[in-house]
Amino acid sequence: MKKRVVITGLGVVAPNGVGISNFTHALKNGISGIEFHQELADLNFSCCIGGIPKVTKEKKAKYFTDLQLRNFNSSGILYGCIAAIDAWKDSGLPINDKKVDFDSGTIFGTGTSGVEKFREAIYKLDDKQVRRLGSTVVAQTMASGVSAYLGGMLGLGNQVTTNSSACSTGTEAILMGYERIKNGKAKRMLVGSCSDHGPYLWGGFDAMRVMTYKYNDCPTEGSRPMSTSASGFVPGSGAGALLLESLESALERKAIIYAEVLGGAVNSGGQRNGGTMTAPNSNAVQRCISEAINDAHINARDIDLINGHLTATIKDPEEIRNWIKALAIETNKFPYIQSTKSMIGHCLAAAGAIESVASIIQLKEGFIAPTINCEEVHPEILKVIDISKIPRKRIQKELNLIAKASFGFGDVNACVIFKRFNH
Repeated sequence: MKKRVVITGLGVVAPNGVGISNFTHALKNGISGIEFHQELADLNFSCCIGGIPKVTKEKKAKYFTDLQLRNFNSSGILYGCIAAIDAWKDSGLPINDKKVDFDSGTIFGTGTSGVEKFREAIYKLDDKQVRRLGSTVVAQTMASGVSAYLGGMLGLGNQVTTNSSACSTGTEAILMGYERIKNGKAKRMLVGSCSDHGPYLWGGFDAMRVMTYKYNDCPTEGSRPMSTSASGFVPGSGAGALLLESLESALERKAIIYAEVLGGAVNSGGQRNGGTMTAPNSNAVQRCISEAINDAHINARDIDLINGHLTATIKDPEEIRNWIKALAIETNKFPYIQSTKSMIGHCLAAAGAIESVASIIQLKEGFIAPTINCEEVHPEILKVIDISKIPRKRIQKELNLIAKASFGFGDVNACVIFKRFNH
């Protein structure tokens, strides 16, 4: 018999709020975390704005030992561990320094890990001095660095691994953990994703001309999903984490349950039929959404809110059209749709996880966060949905079903369905 899977813990490190309470406040009030960064201007970046979480030295010391922090320079791992430990503690689970927990594991994703650390290590070396890279480089730059840190910090004895699927990483990690619990392979899975920040990560995107350059003088207005004046995405960084647990285990522990994961789907467009490394195959996107709905055994008409990928690029209208075709419902039945990226930018590999945390907060607390900076909705979007479906101010509303999707570089897709928990 398949297990029901619920969410019993949340953690987040976002540009507009570190910790669930701060992040919730920002969501409710449409607060942006995008700022101007002089370092990018000094390097002649076109886009000199971005979202970087504010994590103090005191905050770091609450999660890492002095030894761990020595020569530590991997922001993604830092964000991931803080968010994940918060989710673990939020669920009411203890941290045992001696016992291995074989019922709990982690699938915690990332994109490019430890770029700044690797740059720091090789900066003054030539090819004959490679052995002087330093003993802390491996753990901070290997792809599975974040899951390895978490495995040791929490004593996890089930599957401990890292996935990587560009912008779909976090949403995919949730579904991978969900499948493991559903099939009885684990009682609990700590899932999510993280992303570094900095010029050595963001520079490639700036060179591709996919980031906006028009809002360096007004950073908080720069991320403009679904807007006529959108001119490219704003880079962000951070981490989101969810503690997934079998319903049986959660009830046995008398844990607080935020929501239930009903199902989802992942696929790829194969970079065919319009799909490329940077553009989605629309047929694959539609298929991913419809398969997620089928896997969750819900009616598309019952979805209250879509938390879209919606990056503030020329692909936003196409995403809306894909949702309409995939849902196959009347225009007047189309659910509300939002983009959390309007407040935090595009957090790359961390996007799906942070935006899933945002979705669950709204589901639990009964509100729809605004999509800010969308004063003038793109005319191609207005041809297919009513403007009222894109809330620009917070709406107090009891929600039952939220669909969250991410579409990443490489033509990869992921969609998950969250439901307000009912026994």
